[in-house]
Amino acid sequence: MRSIPHLLAVALAAVTTAAVAQEEHPSVKRKFDLPPSAELTYTVKVNSHGIPLSGTGVITWQQSGGKYLLVTEARSAMFGKVLENRSEGTVDAYGLAPDTYFEKRIRKGSGTTTFKRDAKTIDFADNDKSVPLKGGEQDRSSAPWQLAAVARATPDKFTPGSEWKFYVAGRRSADTWSFKVVGTETVRTAQGDVQAVHFSKAPPQRDKGQQVDLWLAPSLEWYPVRLVFTEDDGDSFEQLLEKVAKK
Repeated sequence: MRSIPHLLAVALAAVTTAAVAQEEHPSVKRKFDLPPSAELTYTVKVNSHGIPLSGTGVITWQQSGGKYLLVTEARSAMFGKVLENRSEGTVDAYGLAPDTYFEKRIRKGSGTTTFKRDAKTIDFADNDKSVPLKGGEQDRSSAPWQLAAVARATPDKFTPGSEWKFYVAGRRSADTWSFKVVGTETVRTAQGDVQAVHFSKAPPQRDKGQQVDLWLAPSLEWYPVRLVFTEDDGDSFEQLLEKVAKK
């Protein structure tokens, strides 16, 4: 028979593990106010396997009738389309609720991650294992827009040093993304200098992961005026706003 101290240790370990799991998968309801539908045009800089590319990109953001569609495309003169992301779903009590996330990058195949709300699971494009769906989960495209929606509803809470956590799914896994407010900075765009709130998301401690930096502009409906994604393989993707056309 195992000793009482041993059983207590096992129980404590189980509680600790559960607490860590809950921390890694936050399901938090916050006030949100979705940005108006718009088409945003960007200049794009890409580093793919050490090859620098430049071009143009478009983010098409549509939200109406409890549904949303978010499409990101980037093209270079040399290779044509170098990136295509598509997030599509509904709007629920948490905010954006993706149904599918499609991703395709240059020199990599396409894949679709599915948020199965009836089964309450997230099924990945490049992984046979699934994870539970609890509510509030985002994908790599929708996360910045969910952050913008929360910021629009409660801008006074977005002070330097504050952190905002979301559970974010990609093609092969999901992690907690913690966006930390760095501060307000001036971003030079084709439309002139814009004051924007700089957010930084560091990769998970257990691996390199994806580094994300984004700048959201309160004077422009909190649209992203600059985004920088740096992958763990060294590839990077940067977008800088050229113009906004509201729909």
